Amino acid sequence: MNISSIVVQVNRDNYDKLVELLKNSDLCDYHFGDKLKGKIIVTIEGEDVSEEIKKLTAIQAMPRVIAADMMQTYQEDMLSDEIEKLEAADPVPAMLHDDTLDVRDIVYNGDLKKKF
Repeated sequence: MNISSIVVQVNRDNYDKLVELLKNSDLCDYHFGDKLKGKIIVTIEGEDVSEEIKKLTAIQAMPRVIAADMMQTYQEDMLSDEIEKLEAADPVPAMLHDDTLDVRDIVYNGDLKKKF
């Protein structure tokens, strides 16, 4: 399952009509928008990327839409791959296994308070 957010741009005079059209479509879920800026946020879902692209293209082709662009996406299979990589990785950094490393050569960059 894939889920993506779409920002739809519209002329503010057409905002209410387009929001109603999006809400009544089977393409997406309306979440919120800003009439003064002419921006609407929706999400689309699909079994794969091609289904999402079809829905995005259909939204782009709707009357009154100036532009519709995918902003963020979540792909279930990508998350599973990343979880597998994390689970397979050694939790201890390789440098901590290196007996030849001089501790004076280790630079800690975790505290930024004194750097700026």
